[in-house]
Amino acid sequence: MRITLVEDNISLAKGITYRLEDAGHAVDTLHDGSAAEAYLKNDGADLVILDINLPGTDGLTLLTEMRKRGDVRPVILLTARADTQDRVTGLDAGADDYLIKPFEMAELEARVRALLRRRAIPQQHYISIGALQYNAGARQLLDGKAEIDLPRREMSVFECLLAADGRLISKAAVLDHVYGVGTDVEEAVVEVYISRLRSRLKTYGILIRTRRGLGYQMLAGPVL
Repeated sequence: MRITLVEDNISLAKGITYRLEDAGHAVDTLHDGSAAEAYLKNDGADLVILDINLPGTDGLTLLTEMRKRGDVRPVILLTARADTQDRVTGLDAGADDYLIKPFEMAELEARVRALLRRRAIPQQHYISIGALQYNAGARQLLDGKAEIDLPRREMSVFECLLAADGRLISKAAVLDHVYGVGTDVEEAVVEVYISRLRSRLKTYGILIRTRRGLGYQMLAGPVL
């Protein structure tokens, strides 16, 4: 899944980013509240992690504005404030969870997993494509009742192409989805993941087409 992290402590932000990326998530990191204010209006993240004390616009204001414009994505607030009233204020502003610094990374991971499990899946829990079904809540790709074990990066590529619903998606967009916006990773890496994924899925009636210079599209075709 895609996560936006807004945290001005550079070392803490790096630690959170590395831990979540190791768990298979793509993370976009910002360190300034004012920059995050504009970014959060257009990002495509599934979950947001917000520090309260930020330079520029503070985290509570960012959260309040998100909820005012109808943004219902789950939000975890991070803060050094341990008072009960501070937690109440954050939850009343629309936070789904609240972590007090310092915290264990394992606890943050567990809370992320819990919120993503609770996240509403539009219209249907399972999405069918070709001979397969994708369980978005559990991040499972199934052939009947048997799970197809995809490496986490390939699963992220699959999710990106699936979300496009047959439309073309650029190589850069796939890269951003898998690694996060602005990550210093060569676009050629995407070609490797696409090739592996194409080989794994073709026998299930799923075709991944390359449109040179334009990008990729995933379609259901005949089972080979």
